Amino acid sequence: MQTVLGAGGPIADELVNELYRNYTRDIRLVSREPSPVNDTDELVAADLTDAQATRRAVAGSEIAYLTVGLPLNSQLWERRFPVIMRNVIDACAEHGTKLVFFDNTYMYPATPTPQVESTTFASNGRKGRVRGTIATMLLEAIRADRVQGLIGRAPEFYGPGSTKSYTNSLVFDRIKAGKRPFIPVNAHTVRSLIWTPDASRALARLGNTPDAYGQTWHLPVDPNRQSYAQLVEIAGAVTGRKISYTVLPMLAFRLGRHFVDTLDEMYELLGRYRDDNIFDSSKFSTRFPDFQVTTYREGVERILID
Repeated sequence: MQTVLGAGGPIADELVNELYRNYTRDIRLVSREPSPVNDTDELVAADLTDAQATRRAVAGSEIAYLTVGLPLNSQLWERRFPVIMRNVIDACAEHGTKLVFFDNTYMYPATPTPQVESTTFASNGRKGRVRGTIATMLLEAIRADRVQGLIGRAPEFYGPGSTKSYTNSLVFDRIKAGKRPFIPVNAHTVRSLIWTPDASRALARLGNTPDAYGQTWHLPVDPNRQSYAQLVEIAGAVTGRKISYTVLPMLAFRLGRHFVDTLDEMYELLGRYRDDNIFDSSKFSTRFPDFQVTTYREGVERILID
């Protein structure tokens, strides 16, 4: 049995598809209101902030994938994420279940220095501090031999379907709708973006690779990084249109955050758009040289044409 904790989002759904295709059909989906992805999926309704419900959800699982996402709300993150991580670690320790944690990069410093698996956590924002706290909780449990676990860490998403990210909502969704894309802060810094199906495929690969445990892994990205200006240029070539864009300056966010909650929650992340964002996934590509990463051109085509 392999169990997805936090089922229902694009990462979790594609993870379930990958597990079903290549690893097992004995899959359990856990969320507050789970829906099947495949006919054979077992559905368990559970609130992972409830310790007993979490233990029941994990029971009988060989591997549990923690893919829970919460709305971008700092107070909500501070209240729920540490409780969820503690409950999941305790449940996995009790049942001898391996734990695969899908993580992000918010705890890393917002500098142009390349990010590697050993990069020191140094966030200056509330959400980044929460992510650093819960990652540290798992790393400490692994070092103490309480659980067999690993962390698969991803930078900002872009992807098909219902992928939720600033890049999708501000750039590609607007282009697809025939609107002018908005670019946060700087159009010419290079970006590290991960194609969401690649992230899910890589997470499944790690979870089913015994020697991957006990480590942090950067999930694979196209190393040919692009700026937003270049991505818009690719979009123009793909659609056969000349696409212009509008850069939203830091001042707009600084003023708007006092009136719009979404802008306030985004504000701590803007350093990642001001400077180059270099996410190094060479550790993964070295260990899994046969893994095919989706190129930015391929990804943009799939978003805008498929």
